[in-house]
Amino acid sequence: MADVTAGATPSPSETRPVRFRGGGFLPKPRRIIGFITFAVILLAWELGSRSGVIPALVLPAPSEAWAAFMDLVRSGNLQKHLSASLWRLFLGFTFGSILGLIVGTAIGLNSLARSALAPLVSAIFPIPKIALLPLFIIWFGIGEGSKVATILFGCFFPTVIATYGGIDSVDRALIRMGQSFGLSRVDIIRKIVLPAALPAILSGMRISASISIILLVAAEMIGAEYGIGAYVLLAGNLMSTDQLIAGVAMLSVFGLTVNYLITLAERRFLAWRN
Repeated sequence: MADVTAGATPSPSETRPVRFRGGGFLPKPRRIIGFITFAVILLAWELGSRSGVIPALVLPAPSEAWAAFMDLVRSGNLQKHLSASLWRLFLGFTFGSILGLIVGTAIGLNSLARSALAPLVSAIFPIPKIALLPLFIIWFGIGEGSKVATILFGCFFPTVIATYGGIDSVDRALIRMGQSFGLSRVDIIRKIVLPAALPAILSGMRISASISIILLVAAEMIGAEYGIGAYVLLAGNLMSTDQLIAGVAMLSVFGLTVNYLITLAERRFLAWRN
């Protein structure tokens, strides 16, 4: 006799919930791991410096760098250095990104602009921007203008390339669908093209922000009285490695802050990817 129970429906007590498998490769945040990694590195560094394994002249202990940072705070120079660097970084990155978005969008959407500007961008982009600083000094003087222009020029090109590259990668089927529904060109650009290109644009801005910090330090090392770059240069000339490490740590905080702000923008504007 055939087994009549073979095709029977299992009872509710025998069923098990199936884990959701539609998350793709979406990474899960593990913030505590990052803090633990930093803590372990700092602890090993401190112990190595105090035990003499790491020479103090080569790499001072984190506690010594912290003491140098507190001396900078007490002297009142920290605010002068930070305010000068933040203002230059803000102006250069903001205007460079805005101009890069405008030019990149024009190249991505307009054939004439692409034919005229894309070869120019490709020709100038590989030039090390810090090599143009002497030229900017001749044009804008030794003051703030040349430093801001260097940062602006440095973050302009990555933003342009990321913008029109993101526009080129938009699925054409989405554009044809918008056209079939009678959307105007402006609506297609605003509701389909730019949102779909936004992940690439934000990735380009993340890269240009890092380049801006590098150019900020390089520009401040040439003819700046205040700024993190000027502080690091002076510490290096005096062989004050504790102050040097403190300045580098402040630059690292700059990078982490910018990265955090761009991450917030990605969560805000790219929530549809989840």
